[in-house]
Amino acid sequence: MLAIDVTSSGTPEEKLNWAFSMYDVDGNGWIDQPEMTKIVRSIFCMMGPVEMVEKLETPEQRAEDVFQRMDLNSDGRVTREEFVQSCLEDSNLQDFLGPQKCRKSAAGLII
Repeated sequence: MLAIDVTSSGTPEEKLNWAFSMYDVDGNGWIDQPEMTKIVRSIFCMMGPVEMVEKLETPEQRAEDVFQRMDLNSDGRVTREEFVQSCLEDSNLQDFLGPQKCRKSAAGLII
């Protein structure tokens, strides 16, 4: 229930902190390159091949680009602070990695 509340009514920082917690799979307090690649592969799978083909990049290429943009101090780790700051400053990152608001599809389904 907390996740539903945070993603529906929380501040952008709260939403991004929640997203970071979901992406930090091993719970060590940072996201490394292999975790980022898993995240991006999952996002690519959810978005489907049609939307991703237009971008002409592989999940691995996108993961490396995202990781480079978020690893602000180049230490090979994206901390919670780096994640939140990067997403707040770059709407493309926030759109790609942040929790999304529900919207209706063309068929009227909530997605």
